[in-house]
Amino acid sequence: MASAILKRTSPTCLLKSMAGSLGIIGGSWRSYAKVAVGTDIVSAAPGVSLQKSRTWDEGVSSKFSTTPLKDIFKGKKVVIFGLPGAYTGVCSQQHVPSYKNIIDKFKAKGIDSVICVAVNDPYTMHAWAEKLQAKDAIEFYGDFDGSLHKSLELHKDLSVALLGHRSERWSAYVEDGEVKVLNVEEAPSDFKVSGGEVILGQI
Repeated sequence: MASAILKRTSPTCLLKSMAGSLGIIGGSWRSYAKVAVGTDIVSAAPGVSLQKSRTWDEGVSSKFSTTPLKDIFKGKKVVIFGLPGAYTGVCSQQHVPSYKNIIDKFKAKGIDSVICVAVNDPYTMHAWAEKLQAKDAIEFYGDFDGSLHKSLELHKDLSVALLGHRSERWSAYVEDGEVKVLNVEEAPSDFKVSGGEVILGQI
């Protein structure tokens, strides 16, 4: 007797398939995920705090303090971009410089802070910012356990590159906690929609 096995397709897979067939770029299908334009980023990641980049001694003296998301976003105009990890290729050579090199243009548009966040500890982020000579232009934060990216559904398993669980490559413009613009690359290795010039033109 012949039998047929029906494979159930999840809504997320269907959305991805639709996005691909329609030629949607920049992760636009993520408007159906937890974070999207109109999302309150603080409410979407309840209880999440980030770790501002610092030396080990600064961490000890501050008793390893963290920064709640409301302190970062509420009452402010913020451009934030996330990337797979400190010291990696595209992140170091293209992503961070694309913001550092035009920081004056962001300030001219009334942006209070430009923030880089990655699933790294704050000590690694501090050393990396110094190496890139970017700490005076950009605020660097560690999401050491990936809590922010998991809450926003922007996490990514990059074990194939020996990075473990990291994040997508993305950018957002957030005003008083509300996401006004969101760009997500189709793959973490891509650098098409998350750069500084792109989001500058969207503000």
